[in-house]
Amino acid sequence: MENKGCGTKYPVLMIHGVGFRDLKWPLYWGRIPAVLSGTGSVLFYGQQDCWARIEDNAKSIKARIRQILDETASEKVNIIAHSKGGLEARMVASSLGMGEYIASITTIGTPHRGSKTIDKLLKAPGSLFNIASFAVDNWIGLIGDTKPNFYAVCRDFSTAYAERFNRENPDVPGVYYQSFAGVMRTPLSDINLSTANLIVKMIEGDNDGLVSVESAKWGETFTLLTGRTNRGVSHYDEIDFRRSPLSSNSEGEGVADICDVYKAIVNDLVERGF
Repeated sequence: MENKGCGTKYPVLMIHGVGFRDLKWPLYWGRIPAVLSGTGSVLFYGQQDCWARIEDNAKSIKARIRQILDETASEKVNIIAHSKGGLEARMVASSLGMGEYIASITTIGTPHRGSKTIDKLLKAPGSLFNIASFAVDNWIGLIGDTKPNFYAVCRDFSTAYAERFNRENPDVPGVYYQSFAGVMRTPLSDINLSTANLIVKMIEGDNDGLVSVESAKWGETFTLLTGRTNRGVSHYDEIDFRRSPLSSNSEGEGVADICDVYKAIVNDLVERGF
């Protein structure tokens, strides 16, 4: 827990995406936790595996929420989730029956409708995925994952899985759902995701380097995050991967600093009484 202030009515649970763990250093969320703590928000982290299936991580997050409620004596939590973490949050609220303990779910760069790009990649020879899965699962197991399953996670990003997931995990009445999506303006917006952005752009359209804008839309409100410059907002920018503002421009439209987006999210939750 970051501090003992009280920004939002309920504590904020931050749920990371695929490929990372909640480590003190390097922190998945960059400068964002410090900024939110400065607003008085009480923060917790999901602490789930980085390459486990959605179902396995959702069970872990369910236990984590119960732990947080016991520790804080709070009735509910607000969830801010990035990428795959948004799907895990939705499953916790819906099919795992925790909706009554969740005030809001904010997803950022989450593939709610799957990926047509992954659909095509899954048609590659199975041996390629098996080799990659063996390597990733063994490495990730060494750093703490209890149920790594790289191949199954890739399948979970398919559009067929997303369709079934959405049918089995409808939004819970009384929980406020909102979503955000970044968009890279050119493949050079983020060199780490340049190739992926180009491929996804050809297959699915505008994207943040991994998740298309259309796939990221979910909930009562949707916000498109565009950069203030030609850089745009990438999947990594959404979690302050570079630990710096996106632009030094003090004026103009678009996101200058991703931390400001998170502050606005928390301020909105406060206004909604969450």
